[in-house]
Amino acid sequence: MNVELREVTAETVRAVCRLEVSADQQSYVAPVAVSIAQAHFESSATFRAIHAHDQLVGFILWRDGNRPKTAYLWRFMIDKAHQKKGYARSALLLMFSELKARGFDGLTTSIVRGEHSPLGFYLSLGFVETNEITRSGEWILQRSL
Repeated sequence: MNVELREVTAETVRAVCRLEVSADQQSYVAPVAVSIAQAHFESSATFRAIHAHDQLVGFILWRDGNRPKTAYLWRFMIDKAHQKKGYARSALLLMFSELKARGFDGLTTSIVRGEHSPLGFYLSLGFVETNEITRSGEWILQRSL
């Protein structure tokens, strides 16, 4: 699948900020503009636009984790018009490879539980539940790289 993780530039930031999930998913992920703003205050944050077949389809943001050699998948979304096409899985596999190349050996993320939660998707990619909860009430998942 022709999926790439590209830097967000001054020329692309507005289009990236217009990406959005479906209405029933909005309580599970922050808007891209908020994510980019927060990333600018986190020195270890890396964010990328997800492109498929040269078309903008999503956004991903990660940072260093709480343990050595572990990263934290902070935000991840595929635009509502591009979901269910395999782009999410391909984008995460690319991120896994990039993190391994940078020397990371583990990845953590957190989810909000609910009817439209991405839990099943993350479990299908090898994440496991840790039975831990963040201060904001999100469930923590982890995966070896």
